[in-house]
Amino acid sequence: MTHGLRTDTQAPYADRRGDWRDTAARYCLLPLRVFLGVTFLYAGLDKLTDSAFMKASGSGSIGDTMRSVRDSSAIPALVDLALKNPVGFGYAMALGELAVGLGVLVGLLGRLAALGGALISLSLWLTVSWSVTPYYFGNDLAYLMAWLPLALAGTPMFSLDAALRARREQATGEPRAAGDYR
Repeated sequence: MTHGLRTDTQAPYADRRGDWRDTAARYCLLPLRVFLGVTFLYAGLDKLTDSAFMKASGSGSIGDTMRSVRDSSAIPALVDLALKNPVGFGYAMALGELAVGLGVLVGLLGRLAALGGALISLSLWLTVSWSVTPYYFGNDLAYLMAWLPLALAGTPMFSLDAALRARREQATGEPRAAGDYR
């Protein structure tokens, strides 16, 4: 003990715990961001490289998939809209997944990318996995819920959004408040 002078290593557990919690709070969304980003990039690439998927009909095609879920979906009109041009819809879905995955991984327009991921997951839940019972066997609802924290918080750490924000703050001379991770 150093009679009145305390170093960080001598700080009470409660003081050190607060530092750990602050650090954990800053980094807590990174695993989710990496998982969702990689998963959506993979899903988009998988669709684009699957020769059977990008067809209006046939085994494994987007057209046959949409026709098979039409009557059991929550909103059959969404499926009907996709069936007007199933190949175009398949490309739109794949490119959307690529944009969302890349946006979240590099952290460019992170909230918008996460919102896009949530909307893709919502549309898939309302169409493809709506009839899955029990509901927790369908993964689209879980993906929708996983996107929501990122849509709310954005990509504040290790991201192009954060780098652009820091550059803007440096140019304007307005420092961020401690603990402001927006």
